[in-house]
Amino acid sequence: MFFWFLGLSFLAVLIVFSSPALDYRMVMLGAVLPNAEALIGGPWVLHTLLAPVVAMTVVMLATQGRRLVRRQWLGLPIGLFMHLVLDASWADAELFWWPFLGISDVLGEGGIPEAGRSWALLVVMEVIGIAALLFLTQRLDLAGEGRELFRTKGQILRDKMNDEG
Repeated sequence: MFFWFLGLSFLAVLIVFSSPALDYRMVMLGAVLPNAEALIGGPWVLHTLLAPVVAMTVVMLATQGRRLVRRQWLGLPIGLFMHLVLDASWADAELFWWPFLGISDVLGEGGIPEAGRSWALLVVMEVIGIAALLFLTQRLDLAGEGRELFRTKGQILRDKMNDEG
């Protein structure tokens, strides 16, 4: 799953935070980054609550007094949190809360959570993600006037935040 995480993380964070200045590219990167764990055989730290909490802590500490840098990098841990929500990683308590429920052999065991879904469900989820991306592209004018700002800074045009049309 790729578009599911890209589209739904972008849409959800836009709705919740309503910030034209957040770097939505970083949100989407954080949302798909845990999928890379499939290449190493299964869920690891990126599918646990530990990863986004550590990432958020590092961003907050490393960017003290640098508001613009913080705004850019804050999207990464937010995206990691979004992956946990959209993937339902929280449904596997032993994996989600690792290592807080004890150190176990849960990391690297089996496939990543998204791999356990049926092909039909995966296709439906990807179509929903693509639909969300198409909607956002049209709604936020990311194929027109807003393209360059999004491409260079990951931001959206301020006037598109409250645009009713």
